Amino acid sequence: MIPPASPSCPVEAASALPGDPDGLQRLWTPHRMAYIDSHRETAPAAPECPFCAAPAKSDADGLIVTRGETAYVLLNLFPYNAGHLLVCPYRHVADYTDLTEAEVLEVAELTRRAMRVLRHVKGPDGFNLGMNQGAAAGAGVAAHLHQHVVPRWSGDANFFPIVGQTKAVAELLADTRAALAEAWDEEPHA
Repeated sequence: MIPPASPSCPVEAASALPGDPDGLQRLWTPHRMAYIDSHRETAPAAPECPFCAAPAKSDADGLIVTRGETAYVLLNLFPYNAGHLLVCPYRHVADYTDLTEAEVLEVAELTRRAMRVLRHVKGPDGFNLGMNQGAAAGAGVAAHLHQHVVPRWSGDANFFPIVGQTKAVAELLADTRAALAEAWDEEPHA
């Protein structure tokens, strides 16, 4: 028997819903609708590059954690895990080999610092770091290079991504950004 939803358990029992019970529980993730809508055939033409647009916004509106001289750090709008960061050069450049020496150094340093801040704030057990270079390699925004910094915890993968093609993220992006931005200012440079 599946217990009914409670404040400590945000999952609703199917038996409490109208219609024929199907034995499935429901985990509500309304923020995913932005992702779903962006992939519909009726969606308008792609807007400007999100990584070029973000720096023109306030840090809170652009989900920017910190700004450097040639690169900046922001939250992934569609995170794999809470705290999933992206390190982007300001310059609209697609290929890692086209970065200037200053951009390479700052992307690397911001990535290292992001890991230290995430360890302090979120306490992950590990990280996935990487760049998808080109659409064929899985880059969602292939025209603007970005380094993924994904915090990982033992046991953080479950059936949702495999069966439901859904990732449950238990924290609002604004809350994550605020906590990381505050810790970023406090964390000393190595």
